[in-house]
Amino acid sequence: MVPPSTDGARPATLGALRDSGWASIAVAEELRRNAVARIRAGEPLFTEVLGYEDTVFPQLENALLAGHDVVFLGERGQAKTRLIRGLTELLDEWMPILAGSEVNDDPYAPVSRYGRDLVAEHGDDAPIDWVHRSDRYGEKLATPDTSIADLIGEVDPIRVAEGRYLSDELTIHYGLVPRTNRGLFAINELPDLAERIQVGLLNVLEERDVQIRGHRVRLPLDVVLFASANPEDYTNRGRIITPLKDRFGSQIRTHYPLDTEVEMDIVLQEAIVPDVDGVEVVVPDFMTRVVAAISREARHSPHLNQRSGVSVRMSVSNHEALVASAVRRALRTGETTAVPRVSDLEALPASMAGKVEVDSLDEGRDGEVLERIVRAGVLATFRDLVPGELHRGVVEAFDDHEGVSTGEDLGSTAYVEVAGAIPALSTAATVVLGDEPESPPDAARHPALVASAVELVLEGLHLSKRLNKSTSGPASRYEARGQGPEAGA
Repeated sequence: MVPPSTDGARPATLGALRDSGWASIAVAEELRRNAVARIRAGEPLFTEVLGYEDTVFPQLENALLAGHDVVFLGERGQAKTRLIRGLTELLDEWMPILAGSEVNDDPYAPVSRYGRDLVAEHGDDAPIDWVHRSDRYGEKLATPDTSIADLIGEVDPIRVAEGRYLSDELTIHYGLVPRTNRGLFAINELPDLAERIQVGLLNVLEERDVQIRGHRVRLPLDVVLFASANPEDYTNRGRIITPLKDRFGSQIRTHYPLDTEVEMDIVLQEAIVPDVDGVEVVVPDFMTRVVAAISREARHSPHLNQRSGVSVRMSVSNHEALVASAVRRALRTGETTAVPRVSDLEALPASMAGKVEVDSLDEGRDGEVLERIVRAGVLATFRDLVPGELHRGVVEAFDDHEGVSTGEDLGSTAYVEVAGAIPALSTAATVVLGDEPESPPDAARHPALVASAVELVLEGLHLSKRLNKSTSGPASRYEARGQGPEAGA
């Protein structure tokens, strides 16, 4: 922690720092101390990462208490990088360094030639700077062109040209790892790092030092390393060499949300809702549930490459596309409230296409596969929300009804009239709406919410093969099984 001086300012010299009583501790011990404080107080380590409370977090807490370097294994979109970046919150807010040091020299025990010379020259008058914890984090995306110079360092030819000898430690330009000394360093997609470059990290993880271009310099580092990797990368694009895997203290497996509610919470946390003048956006809970159900169906689809995963980012993108379609419809029809409907799901294949890899022997079937997954998500949500005993009433009512038309050009009030004319449909829609908000002053359901619920019931009955559906352009029509073009099918 940062001890203030008598006037409230942080110490500015080495002597003042000593007088303040500040004590230097290793980064791993700092993480452990602050993690212990949170665990003891019953506070979560992370507030923006959901779904790992009973799986990943306990393992991570163990790793922090043990002082381990950690590698996170998991498919794309499992918040691995967010987890690592969030660990900076477990560092003290401010940390003193020798002013001007490239490697965050500890004022009490400088490791660089610059730091040692500064203390030797100025003694207790050596100037001190304070570094915020957000600046004690370094990160590198492992790419094939990453070099040892990027990570560890290299001789700076400009400094040599200025007259320094190659044997002079001050000719070294430090890489990302030394510059993150006394902090956290992360390597994303570690298997993509060339094996010969991975070798350069062995000393960092075990001996905690670096060697640069044969210089007779041992730079003992105080850094905790984290890495992320896709499990399939061990045999596909690359692999983590065995000696490097052996040096990571803990290997933690991440996963996608285990239940629909968690995925819904993540979507609501991450998705961006467009702010359009004159249009209020209301997303009913059941439509967010449809989005989450579509992702869950995709993660079990035999037609998608499950090794690459189905990212939670797909759920977020789908939710944003769904809302955008509803806003566009409101702008076209002049309505002031935009509520997503089942008919807006036609916008999803575009937001899904780049998020999944379709395994199909027939070219051109990608769209068909994605549409099938969307329909499966709608059906799963319908079955979860509408009890089976309500299905029969709606189906029987359609036996004596000419049918119901839906589409983006149909105003919300038209759906309210349809629901009023078919009591069983109104009952089912009310069940779907559940605890959705009511609009004052008459506490009646907003017409746009009713329209969304009615479309879900009708589409769910169609996908359950209880109603026929015919589509012409943006419009659809639902009829009894004995009517319409599907009657003879």
